[in-house]
Amino acid sequence: MKILAIVPAFNEEEGLKQLAVKFKNIDLVDILVINDCSNDHTSALGKKLGFNVIDLPCNLGIGGAVQTGYRYAWEHGYDIAIQVDGDGQHNPAYINDLIRSIKEGTADLVIGSRYLKKEGFQSTSLRRAGIRYLSFLINLLEKKRITDPTSGFRACNRKVIEQFSIRYPHDYPEPESIAYLLRNNFRIKEVPVIMNERIGGKSSITSFQSVYYMIKVSLAIFIDSLRKIGLA
Repeated sequence: MKILAIVPAFNEEEGLKQLAVKFKNIDLVDILVINDCSNDHTSALGKKLGFNVIDLPCNLGIGGAVQTGYRYAWEHGYDIAIQVDGDGQHNPAYINDLIRSIKEGTADLVIGSRYLKKEGFQSTSLRRAGIRYLSFLINLLEKKRITDPTSGFRACNRKVIEQFSIRYPHDYPEPESIAYLLRNNFRIKEVPVIMNERIGGKSSITSFQSVYYMIKVSLAIFIDSLRKIGLA
């Protein structure tokens, strides 16, 4: 099976160095860095490390960068796509755990959750509160408990790759995309992973933006749920 790791990166030259070391033990996975118009050496370093790199002409944000990766995966015939952040939070050692159910045909999307075993870096208290709220909202509207709906460490099959290459949320895409897949009867699983604190770079979401995105994502998920019953 053709497997692609999609690495969205904005000023992540420090994280890419560590990611390259961790990927050395992962076989049969192509690595694609989506350089989201960084102003550091992310692009040059990614190429030097042997990664395939797409340089975006302007900053699209996390949603646009990741969707670029999915479009590449779809157009180049990949069977499985894996999202891996470029900031060092995600450990490629868990890739086999992420793709096992996809290879077995029992899941369409598999999420790496830091909250199944609650080990490693658990994020800030504010974000944990937001994550619990989004988990509650998705469970309420879609009848599926997802413990880590904001996790960007995910793997999916070709059916999901096609969907994401056409339609993928911007700003805060993970919970919205989960709700969309559940509404369309895709099978979603979670596996336990341990995440790390970011190695370098800077989070694109401030405390103020977290509140703004929570409201925005809540509305998007709610409106999406209305489509399920034909009201939107």
